[in-house]
Amino acid sequence: MALMQIAEPGMTADPHQRRLAIGIDLGTTHSLVASVLSAVPTVMGDHDGKYLLPSVVRYLENDEISVGYPALAAAGQDPHNTIASVKRFMGRGHGDVQKLAGHLPYDLVPGEGMLRLRTRAGEKSPVEVSAEILRVLKALAVETLGGEPEGAVITVPAYFDEAQRQATKDAARLAGLKVLRLLAEPTAAAVAYGLDKKSEGLFAIYDLGGGTFDISILRLQAGVFEVLATAGDTALGGDDMDHAIAEWLIAESDTRQEDPVWRRQLLQQARQAKEALTAQEQVQIKLEPEAGNSRELTLSRKQFEELIQPVLQRTLPACRRALRDAGLKVSDLDGVVLVGGATRVPALRRVVAEFFQQPPLTDIDPDQVVALGAAIQADALVGNQREDLLLMDVLPLSLGLETMGGLVEKIIPRNTPIPAAKAQEFTTFKDGQTAMSIHVLQGERDLVQDCRSLARFSLRGIPPLVAGAARIRVTFQVDADGLLTVTAEEGSTGVRSEVIVKPSFGLDDAEIARMLQESFAHGAEDVAQRRLSEARVEGERVLEALQGALQSDAALLDSTEQARLDAARQDLEQFLAGSDADAIQKAAEAVEAAAEPLVQRRMDSALQRAIAGRSIDDLGD
Repeated sequence: MALMQIAEPGMTADPHQRRLAIGIDLGTTHSLVASVLSAVPTVMGDHDGKYLLPSVVRYLENDEISVGYPALAAAGQDPHNTIASVKRFMGRGHGDVQKLAGHLPYDLVPGEGMLRLRTRAGEKSPVEVSAEILRVLKALAVETLGGEPEGAVITVPAYFDEAQRQATKDAARLAGLKVLRLLAEPTAAAVAYGLDKKSEGLFAIYDLGGGTFDISILRLQAGVFEVLATAGDTALGGDDMDHAIAEWLIAESDTRQEDPVWRRQLLQQARQAKEALTAQEQVQIKLEPEAGNSRELTLSRKQFEELIQPVLQRTLPACRRALRDAGLKVSDLDGVVLVGGATRVPALRRVVAEFFQQPPLTDIDPDQVVALGAAIQADALVGNQREDLLLMDVLPLSLGLETMGGLVEKIIPRNTPIPAAKAQEFTTFKDGQTAMSIHVLQGERDLVQDCRSLARFSLRGIPPLVAGAARIRVTFQVDADGLLTVTAEEGSTGVRSEVIVKPSFGLDDAEIARMLQESFAHGAEDVAQRRLSEARVEGERVLEALQGALQSDAALLDSTEQARLDAARQDLEQFLAGSDADAIQKAAEAVEAAAEPLVQRRMDSALQRAIAGRSIDDLGD
């Protein structure tokens, strides 16, 4: 008979030390971190109980960085230095986002290679911006768990290609996280549903987040989560609904202002309207462009649903393609799981129910389900779970090589279960050829120009034989994270060359090392700067509240009290100009103490006004 183990809520009762591990949903709009606490997958909340961290980073003066809600609140006033929806830019170059340029309030830096955004803190890549979000999530996990996690499972859209996956791993490394595995978001959702509901059968995972859309067909059976097919669009999501509302607002108000601040504020209002219309039949939107012409518009749910129909309909071809690739009909499915905040929209749920001919499953919060699944997998990977989970993801896009004539020879077709390894033999084209250039590509098209270039390398030392006599075996190996290694070997001599595919839009090792060194060197400074920033915000709040109170009720103080309050206020203003966080905090507390007589008399005055002219009997009613 085992002894009963007693522990505080959220802490393990296991007499053996559990290894700490976390799951992270690095989302376009919001990000979350979760862990398995007392055998229960749990999303971690901040001090205010909020578990959704806005995926927004703002670069301030003096190298300060704001992440989450404070950054989101300032996005409308400081669009060039406040980066939102950065997930859409991961692993992408300047040319890849040109079609979005009209919607973006950012200052994009033209050039080859990885996209960069110009901020007051210098040029920043999407990898660096994402690392700031991951640092905040890691800090929250460390505080909640009481120690450093041994590793993290980070989710990515199933349709992320090599460059996007590598960029995600680079961001995690910059944030000081050991990546146990990159896990496809639909698979993470299946893990959460499969374990919690003991479900078996064929399921579609319909995942519409802020900036990406995935549809995956999975088979769940006896602890095996097998992805049969996947499809989607890495540039389609809830953000597109926001843009549709914003364009309607511009058209209705006849305001064609191109100011980035105005556009960012417009998108914020559009997002708020979208969220409100999930529960309301209509919403009021007040437009106040800098050029004047202030207007208040009413957007009904019916109008909203008409505006977003093109976005919803864009998801259906991918659904048909995934079913076709899996060799299934809609009637073969046992259920449809909704993932992502955008799936809360009632019109979307109707479209999904109509297409799949059954109401979708929404038992688990669609915002949390991916993070919860990632946490379960992380817990298993560090050895905390006795039973093993077998997760069989698939390759989202085909991998191949360039052959003569600019054609693509596919080596591993899309929807192949991973990890995977395949090889194919090639030969020389010219007599006496002693070297071969190998160009690795990803995509579904037949021409090189229509696919994505991943890497180039050369195999040298081939025996100078007649054309077609040499035998070069090229092997593709894809690991569980979907990352690729390509090896070329000449059969008769054993000459060999290999490349670990690190797409040009990732960071090279030197850049990673430099950024890590900088983060370590300035770690203590960053903590101190954060304390100073928080103290300044609180001090300015105290001064603003005091000013409002004095404007209306300064007469409630006598001269001595007024003098004491003025002195405390001057001290606080002086310390706010400095860099001593403790001094600012003490000065703010001194102002609040000096203002206590004013606070008490204002409350008394308000109470007297409230009961003036009323009898005791009236108050009793």
